[in-house]
Amino acid sequence: MATSSFPPSFSSLSVILPLQNHTPNKFLSFPSKLSKPHLQFHRICCGMPETGVRQNPTSGGASTSRNSTEMYNMTMKKMMKNPYEYHHELGMNYTVIADNLIVGSQPQKPKDIDFLKEEEGVAYILNLQQDKDVEYWGVDLRSIIERCKELGIHHMRKPARDFDPDSMRNGLPKAVSLLEWAISEGKGKVYVHCTAGLGRAPAVAIAYLFWFCGMNLNTAYEALTSKRPCGPSKRAIRGATYDLCKTDQWKEPFESLPDNAFEGVADWERNLIQDRVRSLRKT
Repeated sequence: MATSSFPPSFSSLSVILPLQNHTPNKFLSFPSKLSKPHLQFHRICCGMPETGVRQNPTSGGASTSRNSTEMYNMTMKKMMKNPYEYHHELGMNYTVIADNLIVGSQPQKPKDIDFLKEEEGVAYILNLQQDKDVEYWGVDLRSIIERCKELGIHHMRKPARDFDPDSMRNGLPKAVSLLEWAISEGKGKVYVHCTAGLGRAPAVAIAYLFWFCGMNLNTAYEALTSKRPCGPSKRAIRGATYDLCKTDQWKEPFESLPDNAFEGVADWERNLIQDRVRSLRKT
């Protein structure tokens, strides 16, 4: 595991609750998925308070030192100005956002991939981490990717720099294009993750809900954060929306627009966004 004196850059983080036992609790049965653009949103029931967060007891026994975790959380609180924390030692955690979409933290071991396949029917994984994020926590990404291949899970990566709204803004269209493609394939759930599943990953999921599911940004944001408390950058999503809608090179710069600009879009703008996002699959 890397022993650098400071975290390279990480996602905003959420309060992680301790496990109450070591036996996975079964989820409630949910309605069959609705046709797009509508999505059925789910609350997780797993023997804990209604946080919408599911812990995976298969991932316990972290190798990360207490100092690394404390330094990570100190950096997060300073950069993101929010109260959330990430506790790597508690293992992978995730939230089922909709019938075909899960947002969570990084898988730490190959057996986490088995858990996602067997318990949740995951068929695609979208990883938003940079290499240095993975190295900092001592995760063997190669073994995880290899296990995905063995189980027939399609593993995708679109790295974005953590704590950097501009990097997130620039990377959102391509990341959403991968997510939308995976969902449209309909072969299983898509697991979207960054490090803690509370910054980059939820931003991608929210942008998908905004651009492809007929919601405005605030509705999409509330739909996700009510299930999984987190603090993704609204500004990054608004900026990416502006970039995709832009048709005139002389259009007013995004930075000069009011804070609520591009929280909603017209039908023609949403159609333009969808066409441009889907076209990125070719790249």
